Amino acid sequence: MAGTKEILCSTKVDMFPSKSLLCQQNNNLSPSTSLFNSCKRRVVQPRKVVVAASAVSMTTQLIELDSVMAIPETPLQFAVRAQVTVKYDAKENMKDMMFHWWDSSKNDAQRGVFLQLVSNDVDPRTGEPRVSMEAILDWSRDLNINADKVSHEVQFLVDSKLGVPGAILVRNKNQKEFYLESITIEGLVHFKCHSWIQPEKLHPEKRIFFSDKAYLPSETPIGLKELRKRELRQLRGNGEGVRVLSDRVYDYDVYNDLGHPDKGPEFARPILGGQHRPYPRRCRTGRPSTKSDPKAEVPANESMPMYVPRDEAFGDVKRQTVDAGSWKGMVNNIFPYLKDYSTAGEAINSFSEINELYKKNPSNASHQKKSRKTTDFPIKLINKMIKDSTSDAFKFDPPNIVSRDASCCLRDDEFGRLTLAGMNPLSIERLKVFPPVSKLDPSIYGPQESALKEEDIICHLDGMSVQKAIEENKLYILDYHDAYLPFLNSINAHPDRKAYATRIIFFLTQMGTLKPIAIELSLPPMNPFVPTKQVITPPVDATTFWQWQLAKAHVCSNDSGAHELIQHWLRTHACMEPFIIAAHRHLSVMHPIHKLLHPHMRYTMDINARARELLISTRGIIESLFSTKECSMEITSFAYKNWRFDMESLPNDLIRRGIAVPDPTEPHGLKLLIEDYPYANDGLLIWSAIEKLVRDYVKYYYPDASSIRSDPELNEWYYESIHVGHADIRHESWWPRLSTPEDLVSILTTLIWIASAEHAALNFGQYNYGGYVPVRPSYMRRLVPNEHDPEYANFLADPEGYFLSSLPSLREITFLMSVLDILSTHSPDEEYLGDRKDLSTWTGDPEIIEAFYRFSMDMRMVEKEIQKRNANPKLRNRCGAGVSPYDLLLPSSGPGVTGKGVPNSISI
Repeated sequence: MAGTKEILCSTKVDMFPSKSLLCQQNNNLSPSTSLFNSCKRRVVQPRKVVVAASAVSMTTQLIELDSVMAIPETPLQFAVRAQVTVKYDAKENMKDMMFHWWDSSKNDAQRGVFLQLVSNDVDPRTGEPRVSMEAILDWSRDLNINADKVSHEVQFLVDSKLGVPGAILVRNKNQKEFYLESITIEGLVHFKCHSWIQPEKLHPEKRIFFSDKAYLPSETPIGLKELRKRELRQLRGNGEGVRVLSDRVYDYDVYNDLGHPDKGPEFARPILGGQHRPYPRRCRTGRPSTKSDPKAEVPANESMPMYVPRDEAFGDVKRQTVDAGSWKGMVNNIFPYLKDYSTAGEAINSFSEINELYKKNPSNASHQKKSRKTTDFPIKLINKMIKDSTSDAFKFDPPNIVSRDASCCLRDDEFGRLTLAGMNPLSIERLKVFPPVSKLDPSIYGPQESALKEEDIICHLDGMSVQKAIEENKLYILDYHDAYLPFLNSINAHPDRKAYATRIIFFLTQMGTLKPIAIELSLPPMNPFVPTKQVITPPVDATTFWQWQLAKAHVCSNDSGAHELIQHWLRTHACMEPFIIAAHRHLSVMHPIHKLLHPHMRYTMDINARARELLISTRGIIESLFSTKECSMEITSFAYKNWRFDMESLPNDLIRRGIAVPDPTEPHGLKLLIEDYPYANDGLLIWSAIEKLVRDYVKYYYPDASSIRSDPELNEWYYESIHVGHADIRHESWWPRLSTPEDLVSILTTLIWIASAEHAALNFGQYNYGGYVPVRPSYMRRLVPNEHDPEYANFLADPEGYFLSSLPSLREITFLMSVLDILSTHSPDEEYLGDRKDLSTWTGDPEIIEAFYRFSMDMRMVEKEIQKRNANPKLRNRCGAGVSPYDLLLPSSGPGVTGKGVPNSISI
C-alpha cells in the first residue's frame, strides 16, 4: 500500500482554471466570498503537492470527476499555487549552502518552512477560521548562493469552502533565519511580508502575515479578527527580559544607557526621562543594570549588542553603505599622519594645512594636465601621475556649497545667507523686543538684561531707529543665550573647550538678504567686578576685523551644537521614535494609517540605536567633536522642556518664530516676512503637497468624527505616543486633540513632514555646509581677547595664528569631516518622497492610488519649481556669483553625498 506522501501526490484535483484563482472577483475581494463558488467548469489536472504528512488522514480516497458531476457533501481538495520570494543575507550565503546540505539529511517533517493559508471566513461549525493544510517550502535542494532574492513555488491543498485567504501562518523549522519578502497566491492575492522569520527553536509562535488589503478594525474579516489582536500582542511583548537581536518586540524605556559609570564617575551620565530631566522615550532593550548605578543600564557590548526589533535593522545595502563610509573616513584620516602633522591637539599653523586636506579642484587639475610639456620623459610623467593620484586618495572631496575666499573666513553676506539656506535654517527668529531678555533665573545666572544697546546697531539700520526697524520686521536674531549659559562653567572647565552664550542680530536689507550687525558674548557671573557680557560689532580696523571673525566663529560653533543636538537629534530623531514604537504596538499592519506611515518609519529605530551607542554616548562622537562635551544630552533635555508637537508643523513653526504671519490670500495661507527664505519657500511646497495627500487619504477612511472615535487602534496609538512615549510632558495643554478627521490630518501631516523634509533639510547638507571647519567650527579652544587679557599682546602680534589656534586640531577636523560625510550620504536603497513602492496595497481602492499618483506628480513639480528658483537672479540667497543653489529640499537624489534628496524617513 502506498504511503501517505505518495497518496497525497496522486490525489490532486484542480477545480478552477489555473490563470484565475478568484473567478469574477474583479480584484475586489469580499470576505465572505468562496474561492470556488463562481467557477463553473471543473478540470481534473493532477499536481504535485507537498504538505505536512500529518495533515491528511491515511484513508484519503481518490475522487474522479468530470465537468458535470455534482460536488459531494465532503468538500473537495484543490491544489493552489503560490510564489514565495525570499532574500538571502549576502554574508551568509555560503554558510546557508553548507547548512542546507547538512540539513537535507533530515526528513520533511523536521526541516523546511511551513506555510498555512487562513481564510477571511470562519467555519460555522467550530467558529474558527478556515485553514488550508500546511505546505512545505524547502529550498535546500535548489539553493542559489549567487542570488540575493529567489522565488520558490509552493502548493497548498485547500478545500472548496476555504474562501478568500486573508492571512498566512509561517513556521521556520530550519536552523537559521531568513527574510520573507512576499507571497502571491495564484497571482491574485498578495502578501507583502518584508520580515525576518526566526527559527522555531528560538521563537516557537507562528508568524502571521496578512494580505495587502487595508482594513479598519471594525471592517476586519471575521476570520482575521483574533489573528489581528494576536499579532499586536506579540509585538508589544511583556516588558520583561533582555531583548535579543532576533526579537521583534516594541517597548519603551528612558535614556539610561548613555553612560558607563562602572568605568568611573567621569563616565557616568544623567538619566534622561523623568521629572528632573524630561525626555522622549526610546526603545527598551532590557539590558541589566550597572554595578555602580542600579538605575543605569550597562552599555551594549559583544555579548549584549544594541537591540532594535529585527525588522527595523538596516538592510544589506544600507549597512554596507555605512560601513563603506566608515572605511572611507579611516583612509581620509591617514592623510595628516602621512604629512607628519600633529595628532596630539597642537594648533594649526596655516590655512594651507586645512586646504591641503581636500582634493584639488577638478578644473585646476585639468588645467595642469593641459599645461604639461609633451617633452616630459614618460617615466617621470608616470611617477608624477602616481604621486598625484596617491596623495588625492587620502584626501576629502571639497565641499561644493560653502564658498572659500582668500581670507578663508566666513564672509558676512555668506553668514546671513547660510542662516536662511544652510545646515540649520530652523533657529532664526524675528526680534520682537530690544534689547533681548533672558528667561533664566537671575538669582542663578545673573541679570536678564542684554548688554546690547541701541548705539551698537543704530548705524546699520539704514537710517531707521531700532523701534522702527522692529515695526518694519527688519531685525532678526539667533539667540543661544539661554540654551548655553547654564552649561558654560562645565564646558569652559575643559582646557581645550571655550564657549560663550551667544546672540547675533541680523538686519534684513532691501535686497532681501541678512546682514550681521552685532554679536553679544556672555559668560556666567564669576566676579562682580569683571563684566560677563561683551558686544562686538562689524569691524572698523585690522584689530576689530579679527575680533569680529572670532566672534562669528563662536556663534557658528554654538549654532553647530544647537543644530546637531536640538534641531536635528531632538526634534527629529528622538521625538519621532515614540510615535514609531506606539504605531507598531497598536496599529495593525492591516490598518490604513499604519500602511500610510510605514515608509516614513523605515530605519529610524536602527539609526537612533546606533546614535545612542556611538554618537551621543559618553565619550562618543558628539562629546569628542562639539563644544558641549559631557553636557551635550542635558542641553537637549533642557530644550525638550520647550518642545511642542503642535509647533512642529512648518506653518506653525514659521509663525512661532515670527518669520511668517497668517494670510489667507497667500498660496499657503502664510506671508513670509523674509520673502527669500529658501528653506521656508521650498518647504511650504512640500508641506502643502503632503497635507493634500493626507487629507485625501484620511477622508477616504474616516468620513466623520464618529469614525475617528470608533477606531480603538488609532486612539490607542495616539494616546500611548503621548502618555508613554512623551510621558514627561503628557499633561501639557497644547497637545492636539484627536477627535475629528481634520485633527488626524494635522497630526499625520506633521509626522510625515518631520520624518521626511524637516530631517532632510537638517541632515543631508552637513558635509557640504560643515565640511570646511574655519567657516563653521564645531567647537572653539580660545575666547575672544580684549585689551585686559594676558593673551591680548599675542593676539595683536599674530591675529591669524590666534584664530587658527582657536580651531580644533587637524586630527579632530578630519575626524569631524569623516563623520559629516557619513551622515550626509544617501544609500543606493534610499526611498524618496513621492516614490511609493506598495501601491498594489490599494488595488481595489482607485481613489487612494490616484491620491498617491497626484502626490508623485506634485513632487516632480516641486523639483522643477526649486530648480527654477535656483536660477532666479532676484533670489540672492540661492542664486548669484559664487552663491550655491539651495537643493536640500529637492525631492529626488542619487546615492552618495549629493546635498539634495528628501527620503521618506529618518534613515541616517
